[in-house]
Amino acid sequence: MAKVSYKGIGLVTTRDMFDRAMKGKYAIPAYNFNNMEQLQAIVMGCVESRSPFILQVSSGARKYANQTLLRFLAMGAVAMIEDAGSPVKFSLHLDHGDTFELCTSCIDSGFSSVMIDGSHHSYEDNVKLTRQVVEYAHAHDVVVEGELGVLAGIEDAVVADKSTYTKPEQVEDFVKKTGVDSLAISIGTSHGAMKFKPEQCTRDSRGVLVPPPLRFDILEEIEKRIPHRPARRLLGDPRICSDHQLERGQAQGRRRHSRGPAPQGGPERRLQGEHRQRRPARDDRLYQEGPGGEAGRVRPPEVSRPGPR
Repeated sequence: MAKVSYKGIGLVTTRDMFDRAMKGKYAIPAYNFNNMEQLQAIVMGCVESRSPFILQVSSGARKYANQTLLRFLAMGAVAMIEDAGSPVKFSLHLDHGDTFELCTSCIDSGFSSVMIDGSHHSYEDNVKLTRQVVEYAHAHDVVVEGELGVLAGIEDAVVADKSTYTKPEQVEDFVKKTGVDSLAISIGTSHGAMKFKPEQCTRDSRGVLVPPPLRFDILEEIEKRIPHRPARRLLGDPRICSDHQLERGQAQGRRRHSRGPAPQGGPERRLQGEHRQRRPARDDRLYQEGPGGEAGRVRPPEVSRPGPR
């Protein structure tokens, strides 16, 4: 397949987005998608709110949707925004890429940003892999997000049973050795199909289970050490963050990691994830594991009955 530049598609990188967000103290939404219906909703919502945004594609979603079709979906989104007379811009980002080959393939097919998640490797191997991706990406004017620390949860092939907090003292060394543009950090959130267990939580005055507090002190220390590098993924999954935590993170100009257009109410933030889990709309901390010992997971198009949706 011939190489395609994101510039020809009409995309932008996140460099200018993050600079503006950090100066303006606001968050940039990052939405995972894998079909046309989700993309329509994302574009319509961001045009209406005049918000720049990041379209995220996981390795699994890319395999499902087809890399060529994804490129044309992105081109359609650009045209849709132009037809609406909107100045909104967006980036197409690989979420949780785990190999050099996957990252380079995305770059060659028109992505303007890639994430290389080497957090499951040793620190030394994470540095080596991230630097390799950075060198290739920067040669194509594409930005790279790395990861230090581990978020508990499941994100395609990247699985972790528990969180490992990012060590601020490693951040400076990692950025210096890799040249990475932004950094995904862990300050105590979880994401994907993994949720905090009841014994890890406390109950508030209403008897509602509350997850462990987020380590904003780690975030603040990291900001001091790399003031010109965005420390992203503060709110790994808004379904387990309180409104106050979301507001605090947004006030610090961070990316809000989400899996669909982001409503303002607390319960509504969980609906899209519940749909993927084939679950009813209720408090997701009460869910039990399925027969196989893991939460069931399904992408919206993968229905259990034959024929079109």
